[in-house]
Amino acid sequence: MEKLKARWGITSNIQIFLIFIVFAINGSFAAWVADPLTALFGISKSLTNGFIYWPLRIILIFPIYQLTLPIVGFLFGQFKFFWNFEKKLLSRLGLGFLFKKK
Repeated sequence: MEKLKARWGITSNIQIFLIFIVFAINGSFAAWVADPLTALFGISKSLTNGFIYWPLRIILIFPIYQLTLPIVGFLFGQFKFFWNFEKKLLSRLGLGFLFKKK
């Protein structure tokens, strides 16, 4: 646990507990939001082949997750951690230009 706290730059066990809670809640929330969106696009589990349905659903969940992670983090008082987490992740995906000042 100490290695994780040092790696993430956090100081307390409460903070690490809150971070884990945010990851869990946001993952469930993103999957829950993706359900009506797939229906809106006319993609349903019963009408679409599983080899098409699941990759499309995962592709849809990913941006929802990324957009809502700092918001849920803010609600739990961990916005700074999750904002830095987002910037680092998106930079690794080649989208770091979104955060650079002009």
